[in-house]
Amino acid sequence: MSGHSKWSTIKHKKAKIDAQKGVAFAKFSREITVAAKIGGPDPDSNFRLRTAIDKAKESGLPNDNIKRAIEKAQGSGSSDNIEEISYEGYGPGGVAIFIEAMTDNRNRTVGDIRSYFRKFNGNLGESGCVGWMFKPQGEIFISKDGCDFDKLFEDAINAGAEDIQEEDEDYKIVTTTDTLQAVAEELEKAGYKYHRAEFTRVPENTIEITDPSTAQTLLRLMDAIENHDDVQNVYANFDMSDDLIQE
Repeated sequence: MSGHSKWSTIKHKKAKIDAQKGVAFAKFSREITVAAKIGGPDPDSNFRLRTAIDKAKESGLPNDNIKRAIEKAQGSGSSDNIEEISYEGYGPGGVAIFIEAMTDNRNRTVGDIRSYFRKFNGNLGESGCVGWMFKPQGEIFISKDGCDFDKLFEDAINAGAEDIQEEDEDYKIVTTTDTLQAVAEELEKAGYKYHRAEFTRVPENTIEITDPSTAQTLLRLMDAIENHDDVQNVYANFDMSDDLIQE
């Protein structure tokens, strides 16, 4: 099904576990620092910073860490040398993988990422080899609790949203990357409280993985990439059954 990937579900669950261990804190802090560096320290006038803070808070990043990350952007230091870069490649089973990273050492990061692909039967490709398979879009998440779907649907569409999808605990409002901020702000004006708004990439199609060995190698590759300190986001176009994931 277009727009669906098992990895998008897995990584959100994994983010909560990583946050409990503190694994994800450095990634959130880095995104906040870069966002504040680019657009200023005020989240009310810097939507990228606001979304970074919201996402960090949802995963448990302490307020003191958020404050330090913003302050770091206003001074001099390593944040001056951080650049945003993407990597693309294929994993086991021909799965397309798109990686967004922030690094102060491009050679170190690409060397590490290439080694992960080699170790787990994948190939790091050239820029553009799989990026076209992933559609950039905005997503806003509003809890189902006390929220009327029909009213939300009408308000969201009027605000410029493209679609609304029902998930386990949330309604997901889908926007373009250009309209994410405007839609989020209009929904707030209408009285809605969202707990996460973010830019993401959604696969246009997916590859079904059914072989247990391939699935295991693929998930190990995804974990290795996701756990790298410089990697911010990983997108993939695979699908597999919950039974196979458990196995």
